[in-house]
Amino acid sequence: GVLYIDSVGFNGHSECYYFENPTDAERCQKLPFNLENPYPLLLVNIGSGVSILAVYSKENYKRVTGTSLGGGTFFGLCCLLTGCSTFEEALEMASQGDSTKVDKLVRDIYGGDYERFGLPGWAVASSFGNMMSKEKRESVSKEDLAKATLITITNNIGSIARMCALNE
Repeated sequence: GVLYIDSVGFNGHSECYYFENPTDAERCQKLPFNLENPYPLLLVNIGSGVSILAVYSKENYKRVTGTSLGGGTFFGLCCLLTGCSTFEEALEMASQGDSTKVDKLVRDIYGGDYERFGLPGWAVASSFGNMMSKEKRESVSKEDLAKATLITITNNIGSIARMCALNE
């Protein structure tokens, strides 16, 4: 990861970016991350599992933490839940699904936003929480299950990365 960022073949403008106004569909835009002096940064390397590195310079970095819940978990659970046989198929299925049919959202519990704690109604309150209901289990598609699996894994990685960033 760290050596790759410093390599000639690295295209930072297409590979390192952020979204400005991500919750506003009309104003949301993808912007390149300025790599002239990117340090310090947190490198979140997602493979079968996840490693998170705090990078202070080209020569000074450390592994902060990691998790076994990564790409391998997503793919393995998708194989079990949907019968898919390739990672690409799992991603394609996820792109067609609706995770809100599988996940219990804040609005499902509180009827909307939970303003006391600043939680928007669209936030996931319980991953796969709707699957406790037999009726809801019978109405979800394999694509919905794949999407919910992807959201579950990426929410977990994002939460861990955010906590690491705050601690560093």
